[in-house]
Amino acid sequence: MGECQNKQLIAIIRPDGLFEIDWQTVNQKLDSNALAVQDEIYKQYHRHIEQFWFWLGLMKDSESLSESLSYLIRIAASFVRKLTRNPDIEVLREKTRAELEDGEVEELLYKAPYLTGSQYLDQSWMEQAWKMLHRAFAQSVQNHEGRIAQLFMAGNSPIHLAGRVYFHLVENKKEEEYPFSFLATYAAEPSTKGKSRHLPLKNALIEYGENSRKLLDLLSTVNKASGKSAFIAELVESGDIFYPIGLTATEAYTFLREVLLYEEAGILCRIPKWWKNKSEALKLTVSVGDKQPSYMNTDALLGFDAELWLGGEAISADELKQLLAEEEGLAFIKGKWVEVNHKRLQEALKAYEQAQQWMDESDLSLIDAMRLQLSANKMLGISEESVELEVTNGQWLDSVMYRLTHPEEIEALASAGDDFHASLRAYQERGLDWLYLMKTLGLGACLADDMGLGKTVQVIALLNVLRTRKQEKALLVVPASLIENWMSEIGKFAPSLKYYVCHPSENKEIAGHDGSLEAYELFITTYGMLSKYEWLTEREWDTLILDEAQAIKNPGAKQTRRVKQIKASYKIAMTGTPIENRLSDLWSLFDFLNKGLLGTAKEFTQFTKSMRDYADGYTRLKQVVSPFILRRLKTDKTIITDLPDKIEMKTYAALTKKQIVLYNKLIQELKSKIESAEEGIERKGILLAAMMKFKQICNHPDQYLGQQVYAEEESGKYVRLREICETIYEKREQVIIFTQFKEITESLRAFLEQIFQHKGLVLHGETAVSKRKELVDRFQGKEYVPFMVLSIKAGGVGLNLTSANHVIHFDRWWNPAVENQATDRAFRIGQQKNVIVHKFITQGTIEEKIDQMIEDKMKLSSEIVPDMQESWITEMDNEQIMDLMRLSI
Repeated sequence: MGECQNKQLIAIIRPDGLFEIDWQTVNQKLDSNALAVQDEIYKQYHRHIEQFWFWLGLMKDSESLSESLSYLIRIAASFVRKLTRNPDIEVLREKTRAELEDGEVEELLYKAPYLTGSQYLDQSWMEQAWKMLHRAFAQSVQNHEGRIAQLFMAGNSPIHLAGRVYFHLVENKKEEEYPFSFLATYAAEPSTKGKSRHLPLKNALIEYGENSRKLLDLLSTVNKASGKSAFIAELVESGDIFYPIGLTATEAYTFLREVLLYEEAGILCRIPKWWKNKSEALKLTVSVGDKQPSYMNTDALLGFDAELWLGGEAISADELKQLLAEEEGLAFIKGKWVEVNHKRLQEALKAYEQAQQWMDESDLSLIDAMRLQLSANKMLGISEESVELEVTNGQWLDSVMYRLTHPEEIEALASAGDDFHASLRAYQERGLDWLYLMKTLGLGACLADDMGLGKTVQVIALLNVLRTRKQEKALLVVPASLIENWMSEIGKFAPSLKYYVCHPSENKEIAGHDGSLEAYELFITTYGMLSKYEWLTEREWDTLILDEAQAIKNPGAKQTRRVKQIKASYKIAMTGTPIENRLSDLWSLFDFLNKGLLGTAKEFTQFTKSMRDYADGYTRLKQVVSPFILRRLKTDKTIITDLPDKIEMKTYAALTKKQIVLYNKLIQELKSKIESAEEGIERKGILLAAMMKFKQICNHPDQYLGQQVYAEEESGKYVRLREICETIYEKREQVIIFTQFKEITESLRAFLEQIFQHKGLVLHGETAVSKRKELVDRFQGKEYVPFMVLSIKAGGVGLNLTSANHVIHFDRWWNPAVENQATDRAFRIGQQKNVIVHKFITQGTIEEKIDQMIEDKMKLSSEIVPDMQESWITEMDNEQIMDLMRLSI
């Protein structure tokens, strides 16, 4: 992969405590060093999968690596760091344990970036991962004959084991002159339980003797430290290093400031918690939105307040100034020891005064208030290195943000409006409530529910509520391939919602600019039509909705700029494509929804580059954007009981111009043939052959013409297939695609490999029986194989393909029993995911009409159609046949 300079390795989290490493296309090109590092990581991953993660913990984190992969390295590095701090590791070897504490799990989860499979990151996943790291470490040690220190030195970033000496500093509250105590201990030989006894260092004199080699080895880390620290050198020279001694506040301050130096020498230090958290000891807090503004929209002004804190206690500016008059060091204030550092105190005071001045001169809009969480230092003119700055929401703003991130707490709407014909699931009702609240607040909303959870019906329910309550105008922008889907869903669920399709396929004359369309409540157009109908971008809409909003992920594209020119008081972005590994997509999305929230593109890029340097970088970003994103997954425990195991949906595709020409030509040929054909076998043969040809045209003109080009833009189904599979690929899920035509399977394979950037599999009637098990094993195996194309006859029975949670019927068999049997290759015993079944239907063709006939029959009888496949159609008379075949577009 080294020759691919725009490829970057990413990590995908799996639900079983494991992960996968895969390549992702990125916009920027990587330099040769970065490519070499990635290639080596990829080789190690496939060479030693079991030991790979431990190997990652031994390497230096590289800035060129993706955040998701760097996150795995941070987890592994924390494990390695714990191992190296065990003084008995050379004795215990593979039995060495690195205990994972609850607080550490929370911290690792807290610092997680956006990454694919993040829904699986929880306490259980981390515990499984820790077990895997222990197994990998044990295997590495068993394969290594030398000292453990040599094993750790073999990584890209040499790691040194800690020695057996510990330095302890504790408070001594009974002594005023010596308020701290120092003690050096050592880890004696481990017990049978594998745990060392910690003894005062003076015991080593007795155990080893003053001049023994063992004592010299034990004190080697102390000698290293004394070579860099005058304080430790004096303790060694006086012999006080072997005994507990009292320290003045000044001496304790010297010790605490040198802790990092001691640890670099291999000495483990036990120090008071308040010093470990000294970054929080002195900080400036800004609280925004304590009271509700007089009116509510994104321009509503919010008040804010600033406060200084020292050692967990509020402190006034005057008290801070008094501290500046004292000497630097440790001071005992309000029952706690705190650091008096003149430089930091001065910077904190300056920051407080700047915040006070800004408060006097400025008010914050709701968007500004949210943005403050992300870039408070920049907005307040405070250096991020100078002072700890914490932004919190006041009482009112906190209650609003809580409801936005907890839709179940939002006051429920009484109904989805008059004449609404759908029973919303509980999570869909909460989605409707959330969308409506976002509208009342004037905040842009991203509905990012997983594919199959019903984003469309939730938005239609919102539009129906608005239709019932007030007269508004909404604009819906969709890919051209989704027009028919929306028309069908609106007609089914909200028939009283008046809509107009601004697209030549539905209406040739567009006259909205002269007021002739004012009777309509919803206008539907496509991304491509926005540049042709300028009146759509000239008026201000009450609501603007983007379906498949990933269409605006490229901020520099003309299409994106055109969409962002549209004025609307409320904006909704619908997308099932997560933004796990591309933060630039996130910026472009929010530049549309709530402009300014993430700053300019340049400011956001600068922020994302700095996130690795600050532990809470990703957390701050998530806190800012999460209230505006409603994302429920099929794996969510709160909704999984509300879902059927198998979600079936019809996916409509539009005919291209070439398909329409061929389709109409075939209709004329069929009409001529059946009028002159004799009743019986000849007529049935003509009809069955024609139906097969109609299906071929609906699939792709080249299939009907016997050509091998299969250009995507010449088939509506290929366009829809791309849109669905791009989302599947973003989530690293798997799909099986059924067709009844062997001759199209290779074309589908080639097309899908472009989308998935991975090789896929094909299984049809001519696939050797001996090879079928191999194909199934590969598809079900650990390595990511995104898709399998199957002919419905060959793949309809006998296969177990439960790795896939998507099934696509590319062309219809027109026998539900056969289709269900094929679907059950994925939906069967062993399947632990909700399966989504996409049934492709070409709009206005025989496919749509027969689908409707089957649906009508299903309502009347369980015996839907005979097992004679399409034979029942041949019993129709000529007039019925022509009505069935005729295009209705």
